[in-house]
Amino acid sequence: MDRVDVTVIGGGPVGLFAAFYAGMRGMSVRIVDSLPELGGQLTALYPEKYVYDMPGFPAVLAKDLARGLIDQAARFHPEVVLDETAEGLEPDFEGYTVVGRRDRYPTRTVIVSAGAGAFSPTKLGVEGEDGYVGRGLSYGVKSKADFEGKRVLVVGGGDSAFDWAENLHPVAASVEIVHRRDQFRAHEETVRAVRGLGVGFHLFKVVTALHGDGDLTAVTLEDTQTKESGEIPCDALVVNIGFKSSLGPIKDWGLVIEKNQVVVDHGYRTNLPGVFAVGDVCSFDGKIKLIATGVGEAATAVCLAKTRLDPTAKLFPGHSSDMDQFATVPG
Repeated sequence: MDRVDVTVIGGGPVGLFAAFYAGMRGMSVRIVDSLPELGGQLTALYPEKYVYDMPGFPAVLAKDLARGLIDQAARFHPEVVLDETAEGLEPDFEGYTVVGRRDRYPTRTVIVSAGAGAFSPTKLGVEGEDGYVGRGLSYGVKSKADFEGKRVLVVGGGDSAFDWAENLHPVAASVEIVHRRDQFRAHEETVRAVRGLGVGFHLFKVVTALHGDGDLTAVTLEDTQTKESGEIPCDALVVNIGFKSSLGPIKDWGLVIEKNQVVVDHGYRTNLPGVFAVGDVCSFDGKIKLIATGVGEAATAVCLAKTRLDPTAKLFPGHSSDMDQFATVPG
């Protein structure tokens, strides 16, 4: 592999913006991501959910936001390496070599934008659960059309569970929420909106068994207080009880890590020279985990990486509206 100016670890929204901004600053870029497609959690976990807190978008589907970020990053033709795990980081005479599962990737600087790291859904822990995945059981929603006319049970009490209940209500035959308590972590406004739709609730209930010869046809719910059980028919079970995340091999790179996050300074520099961390993966005093704040971190890290490689370069590149490379609008 050729050596690039910056390797971005992670192809989620913040990593994609870092790739775009580095390209805008005339840097050669490589994106390395362990997923088979770009977009991170926007495409892998909740493509059909609306995002409301991105500047300029009163509401935008996660998959559409991801597509815009991917198209933006592609403007400067970064090299994209998908389905590749960055297992190691080796310093060398000109920067680093990212050691992947399949290949080695020389680079001058590194921007870690791995989000929460590798993530996997928290499962129900009931017998035969894996056998129903894709046959009525899911841990998110890739397409709302898949639930059209179905009896849907959504398990969970957080924002994701209530968001999916609200989004699936117009297409499903029925939507009901199963939660182990009568208190919810979801925003109060969302809870009120879902209640207003007439969505049913099974409170103080947990799923203890799945039923169906092949595809899911029913579940058993147990009352957490009385321990009584009953069978509820359903065609689809959407489990939203959280995700487990891990930095994986990044933990062994020699970075300072606290509570599964990479510690950075005010310039998003890690303890390793030329290695930056931005987005949800990094930690500093006053950190706010939003895409909107993460893209700002990415721009700052890119500019500092640029001046590291070229001390004569200005930290602030100027406004994009005044740059020659944006004299024409693509498409």
